[in-house]
Amino acid sequence: MLCPPTRFIRLVILLAAMPVTARASDDLVFADFESDDYGKWTITGAAFGSGPAAGTLANQMPVSGYQGQRLVNSYAGGDASTGTLTSPEFTIERKYIAFLIGGGGYAGKTCLNLLVDGRAARTATGPNVAGGGSEALESASWDVGELLGKTARLQIVDEATGGWGHINVDQIVFTDARPASLLIDAQRQLPAERKYLQIPVKRGARKHHVSVSAAGKAERTFEVELAEGQPDWWAVLDISPWKGQMLTVHADRLRDDSTALESLRQSDTFESADELYREPLRPQFHFSARRGWLNDPNGLVFFDGEYHLFFQHNPYGWDWGNMHWGHAVSRDLLHWRELGEALYPDVLGPMFSGSAVVDVNNTSGFGRDGQPPLVLVYTAAGNPTVQCVAYSTDRGRTFTKYAGNPVLKQLTPGNRDPKVIWHEPSRQWVMVLYVQRGEKPTIEFFTSPDLKQWTSHSAVEPFFECPDLFELPVGESGDKKWVLTAASSEYMIGSFDGRTFTPQTPKLPGHRGRGFYAAQTFSDVPATDGRRIQIGWLQAPSPGMPFNQAMSVPLELSLRETADGARLHWRPIRELAKLRVKSHRLSAQPLRPDENPLTGITIGGPLELHVEFEPGRATELELNIRGVGLMYDAARQEIAVNGHRAPAPLIDDRQKPGRQKWTVLLDKTSIEIFTGEGQVYVPMPVLHDPKNSSLAIAARGGEARLIAFDVHELGSIWSDGDVHE
Repeated sequence: MLCPPTRFIRLVILLAAMPVTARASDDLVFADFESDDYGKWTITGAAFGSGPAAGTLANQMPVSGYQGQRLVNSYAGGDASTGTLTSPEFTIERKYIAFLIGGGGYAGKTCLNLLVDGRAARTATGPNVAGGGSEALESASWDVGELLGKTARLQIVDEATGGWGHINVDQIVFTDARPASLLIDAQRQLPAERKYLQIPVKRGARKHHVSVSAAGKAERTFEVELAEGQPDWWAVLDISPWKGQMLTVHADRLRDDSTALESLRQSDTFESADELYREPLRPQFHFSARRGWLNDPNGLVFFDGEYHLFFQHNPYGWDWGNMHWGHAVSRDLLHWRELGEALYPDVLGPMFSGSAVVDVNNTSGFGRDGQPPLVLVYTAAGNPTVQCVAYSTDRGRTFTKYAGNPVLKQLTPGNRDPKVIWHEPSRQWVMVLYVQRGEKPTIEFFTSPDLKQWTSHSAVEPFFECPDLFELPVGESGDKKWVLTAASSEYMIGSFDGRTFTPQTPKLPGHRGRGFYAAQTFSDVPATDGRRIQIGWLQAPSPGMPFNQAMSVPLELSLRETADGARLHWRPIRELAKLRVKSHRLSAQPLRPDENPLTGITIGGPLELHVEFEPGRATELELNIRGVGLMYDAARQEIAVNGHRAPAPLIDDRQKPGRQKWTVLLDKTSIEIFTGEGQVYVPMPVLHDPKNSSLAIAARGGEARLIAFDVHELGSIWSDGDVHE
């Protein structure tokens, strides 16, 4: 819904003082840099390479905002390289020189100069001198009316060697039409009348620093690729806390003909709400955010009948940035209702990963009226990087940041990702935290009586970021072991006394696929259930969608004895069976080379597949699921998924020959395979042809035997009940 007419405030820095005049002659494109070489331009040094760059160079952030296929990019050789690029002489015959420029903002060192009589008569730089900038080029121009008739050269300079020590230039045009000016701190005022402020986003557009103020105070600050014209999608900002107040939206730098702020609109629902969760690449049984980027799961906790999933979230972009804590709840680990942002960036920095606990005994004092608080423990990733807490006394619907934050000051730069548990034997809170001490990545152990005061006791290396610590029984023996894991899902098994983790194994491999990271297990799992449930960040892109990335299917973890000792096993949660809408079964039978017993079975959506077979004399067995190929190599006892190999150990017992047993889950953007009765978990991002509904299975090199084959077509977690709040 469009907002009522409002006031648009602009502070304008004019790049030309002259009024707009009629065009005296056609524009002249002096250089568009679309050739393989620089032509008659003179090169010195190595920074500019041998010719214009085809976009982004190696190890460079994505470059955007240039025209055509090529541009001048002095990142050849990285920021350490230097050089100049100088044009042939020309006569200034137009009143303005317009161009696109980006990269470093160092005067005289990363710049475009107009040389007249050997001196810089005009100069311009890129916008960046500090971390966190963008490689987007933006429009700039010079008024050269007073230089008409002069002989000149253009020189692009890279004499900087540190961060942002490069310059990007494209599309140099001579014109008599005054180019647009830039607005510094462009503003729009509007009354907060609805729940959401809708923000137009265009992928690849220049990132703008935007803030929203109420009563003169900046309440929200973020970066966003503001759209000029038709947006790719609309990001939303919840403005309901300031309903009835006048808001001011600030943007750092906009052209004076920009329509971005004028395009802001208010509504009580998401834009295209009828299409929400029905997008072409929306995962159907994996959680994904309504809008924007998603990464690490945070704060997995069960509280008051609900599973809470917090997550790293960029509500305003398809890529990483603007780290908030998104929040969703579920009663069955399948159907999630997203509640909006639980934690917003503040003066201490963006909100990096952490965990959540239910303070049953109210050790923190945050509880009210006999109700235990739900407490979030998180990293504020500013400078310094510190650990903080926030709490809720309304079932996790709103959170208050503790006035005494930070509760743990910076120990080393980049210390982060606190996972907190209650250790019942020692009656205290335990925090495991990534702390880089020395050359090796280190997980450090702290204790606290109240979630506010923390004492360091010990450390384990080498583990890198996003640690987790939990206890599991070993099989049915009754013996229990502690498991320490980190972002890669590698793990150690050992003992823990409340202060020190003592490893009893070396670091062991976790998942065997790709794109599974920063997994976390639920704290405070219901006593009547007792399962250890894990969710990981599934790095599965959703190109062209208004959301990006997903979570893995929730996994049940167990420790089981193997020939090598106790090892972690993974399997999908049993609740997944609730999504089955149609099933197909194949009876036991021989699998002969080049025969496909699945002919006639077609699958129209996501699926869950269980297959068990004896390899027999077959050298390979291939299973093709809607165009995604899985191949079993009998000699190596390996499975290959789209060329990626992982172990697939045979299941052996005295009664039956060695056999393979797989569980396969296929969704819109991912596949997950479980082999060896769960000892091997192989998650993979994959995009398959939605029109391909085929299934095929075939032996190669000899006969195998199919023992069981069940495939279940799955419904959507988004089609049942209310997914909004």
